[in-house]
Amino acid sequence: MVHPPADRAPDAEPPAGLTEAMMENLVRAFYGAGRKHPVLGPIFEERLAGHWEEHIAKLTDFWSQIGLRSGRYSGRPLPAHFGMGLEPAHFEAWLGLFEATAREVLPPEGAAFFIARARRIAESFQMGLNIGDKALDFRAMQARRPKD
Repeated sequence: MVHPPADRAPDAEPPAGLTEAMMENLVRAFYGAGRKHPVLGPIFEERLAGHWEEHIAKLTDFWSQIGLRSGRYSGRPLPAHFGMGLEPAHFEAWLGLFEATAREVLPPEGAAFFIARARRIAESFQMGLNIGDKALDFRAMQARRPKD
């Protein structure tokens, strides 16, 4: 999926008016719907059963860092997604649900900001997991390298 360049501006500032309560509401609404989602729900339950509140707090910190520059999140989210067997369809489902949730619970400017960030995160994760149309075929790259 190709997104307009404006959605991908790396230096876009978060819109004014975002609050911590909005960050938590976004995360809770997303995971509330995600737990019921036919594709995402089983993955979430397998990984997060018994740890939901801890995860919601962590992801609230994550999105607060992005939307409010709070400085509360300093983790490395990609490694937590290794070994899960994720495919591009999982990211499409995640983005679809995230976008719908953001539009439902945030003001339009806030939703657009977070949707743009989520799209970049999904693309980056797919690259990091070496899946999807931006996956790097390391074997093919090595085979094309000139041998000394």
